[in-house]
Amino acid sequence: MWRGRLARAIGAAGSPWTTRAGRLTTPSHLSIEEVLQVALPAAFSGKYARYEFPNQTGGFVFRHIACVLVLCVVGLPSDEPQAPSLTIYNQNFAVVRQELPLNLKGGVNKLQVTDITMHLEPDSVILRDPSGKHPIQVLEQNYRADPISESLLLSLNEGKTIDFLVQRENKQEVVTGKIIRSGYTPHNYMAMNRYGQQYYQAQMAYAQGGNEQPIIEVDGKLRFGLPGVPLFPSLGDETILKPTLQWLLSSDQAGPIRTEFSYVTGGLTWEADYNIVAPDKGDAVDLVGWVTMDNQSGKAFENARIKLMAGDVSKIQPNQMNDLRFRGMAGAISMEAPAPAVTERTFDEYHLYTLARPTTLHDRETKQVEFIHAAGVSSKRIYVYDGVKIDSNRYNGWNWENIRNDYSYGTESNPKIWVMREFANSEANHLGMPLPKGRVRFYRRNDDGQIEFTGENVIDHTPRDENVRVYTGNAFDMIGERRRTDYRLELNQHYLDESFEIKVRNHKKELADVRVVEHLYRWLTWSVTAKSDSYRKLDSQSIEFPVTIAPDGEKTITYTAHYTW
Repeated sequence: MWRGRLARAIGAAGSPWTTRAGRLTTPSHLSIEEVLQVALPAAFSGKYARYEFPNQTGGFVFRHIACVLVLCVVGLPSDEPQAPSLTIYNQNFAVVRQELPLNLKGGVNKLQVTDITMHLEPDSVILRDPSGKHPIQVLEQNYRADPISESLLLSLNEGKTIDFLVQRENKQEVVTGKIIRSGYTPHNYMAMNRYGQQYYQAQMAYAQGGNEQPIIEVDGKLRFGLPGVPLFPSLGDETILKPTLQWLLSSDQAGPIRTEFSYVTGGLTWEADYNIVAPDKGDAVDLVGWVTMDNQSGKAFENARIKLMAGDVSKIQPNQMNDLRFRGMAGAISMEAPAPAVTERTFDEYHLYTLARPTTLHDRETKQVEFIHAAGVSSKRIYVYDGVKIDSNRYNGWNWENIRNDYSYGTESNPKIWVMREFANSEANHLGMPLPKGRVRFYRRNDDGQIEFTGENVIDHTPRDENVRVYTGNAFDMIGERRRTDYRLELNQHYLDESFEIKVRNHKKELADVRVVEHLYRWLTWSVTAKSDSYRKLDSQSIEFPVTIAPDGEKTITYTAHYTW
């Protein structure tokens, strides 16, 4: 009793101490005695008032009593339920974990849970006692996803006579009618995905064949459609108002227990978005990263602890279920910079981003949280000219010999020069956090201080200490030209020689560094027998000529490729 009196007195005294999760917390500048100087007399009022406490705070007895009482209060368990936690994956699903208090009796218990999402995967459910002291055996689990509706109630009353409210001119009247056919067609999304196209077509044929239209008998005559608004007598015992899980649980002991209830659900996802702002001159950019969470699950999560998983997690999609059945129930059911809003750590082969504070994620809500903010990130603008233009429709399905022997293959020219932005994801460059895949928007400040949008693209998951290169558009004041100057095919001697001339023109008022990329696509074995400029090999069939072009200048590159087989 005195423990509760003390805890309530501390709160009533207006003290800075608070109770959270069964513990007391207070600012470090206040001593225990200073807080209890007010709290103790209030806690021991009434019949405890005969105990007097000295005003001085240094007495040994007072300090001893204070410490003992505080330790007792700190050890009290908290009755407040724990907030739910979410791990959202950027692949359109999430893992939900929430505390589920149960009051079980010895033997078999029948329970139902409605605080779930509309897209719960029933075979992913896990129910357990986190302390491991109370074994729970699930004898049976039923998942109901047919919430009550007008058509469902009609189907439950087929063959019965009910009242209908009919509007006639300026008055309403009630007529009776017998439900011959309800017109209820259960189109279960999960079943359609599970059973495939044949089930889907059968369901649609059933609906489109007129079976979705109710038939009502009124005054001995049949009519299609409802005569008015149906007035149902009551809800049946088996009807539900929202998706429901029903359990038969077996427990060898009675009493209250706090279980952990978790499951996989669709309807939740997140993605990363990056905004990069460059100054009017120079390439030291500012980068701001946001995580955008979207909740379309049919359930709100109050004060949830949220984690975001980044990576390519293997998750079987519904259309794969017809070919591969995988169950998830094995062992289941049983001046100073501000603190970062999101922290990151490695988890298994993926990266886990944790929101620093609990947040509420409402149903049908999109929420954004900043997770990275870096200033002065060194970047560079890169111009890339990849002059070959291949018509994929024309050459679709061609093999190596067809490509090698076709005279006109690879002779069309692409005049556009790509603009790329590249930066290092390193601590030395004010970054160094694994960057989840997402959309990157680029802006540049104008000379009047306003920012203008200059392009966007998508980056993939990028580990720390790797370079990020993003295509942002095509250069306006630069143009490329590529033409073949020689072609010689000797099938009997098993070789082919092909020569090209590439011209890049720079109409800017400053120097431009351009990387001219060429693809050696005729055969696997090749060599460059003549060249006007040095090149570097990018991969087994690509080379790159790095060149610098003067303002209002032009650069010409020539080379000859020799193929053998």
